[in-house]
Amino acid sequence: MADSNNEMKIPRHLAVILDGNGRWAKAKGLPRNMGHVEGAKTVEKMCEIAWNKGIEYFTVYAFSTENWSRPKEEVSLLMKLLRDYMVNCVKRSMKNNMKVRVIGDKSKLDEDIQASIANLEEKTKDNTGLKFTIAINYGSRDEIRRAVKSIAEDVKNGTVDPDDVNEELISSRLDTAGYPDPDLLVRTSGEQRISNYLLWQIAYSEFYFAECNWPDFNEDELDKAILEYNKRERRFGKV
Repeated sequence: MADSNNEMKIPRHLAVILDGNGRWAKAKGLPRNMGHVEGAKTVEKMCEIAWNKGIEYFTVYAFSTENWSRPKEEVSLLMKLLRDYMVNCVKRSMKNNMKVRVIGDKSKLDEDIQASIANLEEKTKDNTGLKFTIAINYGSRDEIRRAVKSIAEDVKNGTVDPDDVNEELISSRLDTAGYPDPDLLVRTSGEQRISNYLLWQIAYSEFYFAECNWPDFNEDELDKAILEYNKRERRFGKV
């Protein structure tokens, strides 16, 4: 299918819930942590594959606000992976002309991780290739709460009139401000839940649930998702 991209409708913005890292490791008799290591490698591969297929925006759900309740050892490993990724991603992003944004409540992350994120975003802000977004300590309800609080504060101090609060204003206060809503949302591992991910932004997204675990997601699996996407008729509430 790779040769037929010109004939296919390619989603401009692909969002993914990276699910099944732990199950992938368990199935192979490996520690759960190895699943997260392999999952991170898959993210790197998919960035290049997505861009080569014509996808402009690629957003992944890496760590949710609820993931803090996981075993301490697993959370520590995820934070170590994040630290390493933020450092290595600068060189890789500059080489591939990739612009990186991190969404979520970054204030809850350790200061060194916050600094690495700020450095990565600053270094890649002018890149014109794939717009790669990583959701870390992200929960959509929390994102909407923060947006509403920001607007409420402006209403209180008189800089925003309540009658001016519309969808565009709310969207402009979300973490994804300035980026188009996802055209296609993919979740791996066969689970069929949204899990508090981009609730506002996926109002008219198409959903695709892949049976494979995230470390096994590859170009063929993405092709299946795009093929299914092409079977859908997107009416956005219209006839």
